Parts: sequence; C-alpha cells; structure tokens
Amino acid sequence: MTQKRVRFGIIGCGLMGREFASAIGRWCHLLAPAARPELSAICDTQPSMFEWYKSNFPSIRVATTSYRDLLASPDVDAVYCATPHNLHQEHYTAVIEAGKHLFGEKPFGIDMAANTAILDCARKHPGSFVRCSSEFPFYPAVQRIGDMLDSGAFGRIIEANNYFLHSSDMDPDKPINWKRMIEFNGEYGCMGDLGMHVCHFPFRAGWRPSSVRAILGDIVKSRPDGKGGKVPCRTWDNATLFCGAADQDTGDEFPLTLKTFRIAPGEKNTWSLEILGTRAAARFSTKNPRLLQFLDYKGGEQAWQHIDMGNETAFKTITGGIFEIGFSDMIIQMWAAYLHEMVNGKPLKRFAGCVTPAETALSHRLFTAALRSHRERAAVRVE
Repeated sequence: MTQKRVRFGIIGCGLMGREFASAIGRWCHLLAPAARPELSAICDTQPSMFEWYKSNFPSIRVATTSYRDLLASPDVDAVYCATPHNLHQEHYTAVIEAGKHLFGEKPFGIDMAANTAILDCARKHPGSFVRCSSEFPFYPAVQRIGDMLDSGAFGRIIEANNYFLHSSDMDPDKPINWKRMIEFNGEYGCMGDLGMHVCHFPFRAGWRPSSVRAILGDIVKSRPDGKGGKVPCRTWDNATLFCGAADQDTGDEFPLTLKTFRIAPGEKNTWSLEILGTRAAARFSTKNPRLLQFLDYKGGEQAWQHIDMGNETAFKTITGGIFEIGFSDMIIQMWAAYLHEMVNGKPLKRFAGCVTPAETALSHRLFTAALRSHRERAAVRVE
C-alpha cells in the first residue's frame, strides 16, 4: 500500500529542527507508519544553518531566511516551527492562515494572550491539524503507566508527581541566551520552556489543576553577556507548583506536584513520573529509561517490583523488544503520533497522542496562576 506523503517545512533550524530532520532520515525504522514525512523546505535567520540540512536531505526545494517565502511554497503541506516564544503568535498564526498543518514548540505563545490568539486562529481554520511538542510520555514505561490508568489499576489516586530537572544553568558563568531573557522567553521563565513536559501526562490523564501554590526561584540574577560584561537574568530558573487536582472519573481530589528546574544539582536532564494509588503505584525516571518500578498492593506486605521495559513502543519499530530505548527514539515516536492522528483523526490510544491546543491553553492558565501565587505567596485558583 502506498504511504501518504507529507511535505514538511522547518522554521527554526536549530537543535530540535535537526532532531526532526534526523527522525525523517530514520523513518524506515518504523514498521507501519500512517504517513511518510519528506523535508522539502527550511527557514532560519542564519543561512549558515542550511549546509547540514542540504547535505543530508536532497529533497529540500526551498531554503530561505523568510518564513513567508516558505509558507508561500506549494511544496509544503505542514510546518514544524521551533522559534523563540516571542515569535510563536506571529509564526503559528501565519502557518495556520497559510493552510498548512502545524506542529509547534511549547509553550505555544509567550503568554496567555498570545496562546488565545493562536487557538482562535486554529478554530477559524479547522482544516489545519495543530499540535504541540512533548516527547517524554512516549517512553515505554510511561506508556505502560498510561495503560494502567486506562484499566483502573491504581484505584483511588493518592498523589502524583511529575518533574523535569536538569543542570543546563548550573554554571553561573554560562553566557546568557534568549531562554534567559524575559523579552524572548516570557515571564513564565522555566515554566514556559519546560512546563509542558510535566503537564502533558497529567493533563492527558484528565487531572485538571483547580488551585496552585507556586514557589519560583530566581537563583542566578545576572549572567555574562558574551562581550566581557554582565546583564540581568530576569527569568525564573526553578519552579515548584503544588496543585490541587481531581480524578476526572470520580471527582476525588489529590495533590499533584509539578517541578521544572534548570538548576538541579546532581541532575543532567531528568524527567520523572510518580503515581501513588490505593491499589497500585508506579515510578519512572529517564535516569534509567528501561526501568519501571511497580507496586501492586493486595494487602499484607508491600514490595516494589523492578521491570525492564526494553523497546516496547506505542508505534512499532524494527528494533527488537529486548533492546534499550533513548531520546532520539522518543522523538520519532512523537512524530509518528502526530502523523497518525493527522491521517486517522484520532490518536493511536489516549497516552500516545501529542499535546492538543486545549492542553496548551490549560498550561497557560496554570502558569499564569502560578505567577500570581508566587507574587501573593498564597494558593490561588486556576481559572
């Protein structure tokens, strides 16, 4: 059977643009994808970025510094947009209005007003398929945890915790970049850049935060400017959000803690999930991407089981199930999920779908409430 071909343009050819392009180059790794992406156009304000793409992808027909030129190309069906947060509203709405499908980076707008404008545009153009990036729930252990939730294995949820902790800003002498500048990254700081990674699974589980008490950390207050001087660093480095949430099926309330840290001693780039229930509990951390910790409680002694997950992905690949899994594997899984839902109109299963526009809107309501909570030093409602 001939696979549907989707011709992609990339706006923003940096780190994540290269990750997507690499996933396209490895698409044959998937056994039965719903469609096949083809890289047909690239756009970046720095033309020096183009050489790597051109040397690896002869399918590229357009290489431009103007995103409008890319959007005008008839050789582009869909766009991956990986640009700074302050450009999201301009770029994302332009993609949608051009009649292209959109896969955008988080937080889907620098603030709530920008996010609302993007979602309003998407509603006016229902022919454009629009989703947001977040790859961590595609790890096999997290997929298994999602299956447990779908089967009711946890019983009543007692508590849940989702953290993303890394050390990219541990060095106070690291020169400032756009993610540390409020005019480009936004007032959310680390929440805008990292927050969707810890919201994706809880939101997909239906755990809607009703209140939040946030503690935000401005730890490194100035950084080198790369020119021999120092400039203020005005974005939040770390954020801890203590949320009140509720099970969507029963209405039972429980505490949900979300952490996004750029300054986390002892960490490299660690995403973790923990769910404690009355009948079962589960833990996962990317520190050991094969390991699922599982507790099945039926009375008497409690004992954590350690399960090696292997390569048990939502979208099947040529790799044997006994082998290890890694970050680049999660990128291709996320993109397989995007194309599957674009073609079939629904995700493969609940926890094998990309972040929806509505879920980005919920994250903005949460982060906006978190800013207010920190200012007032009090718990506030999430509107």
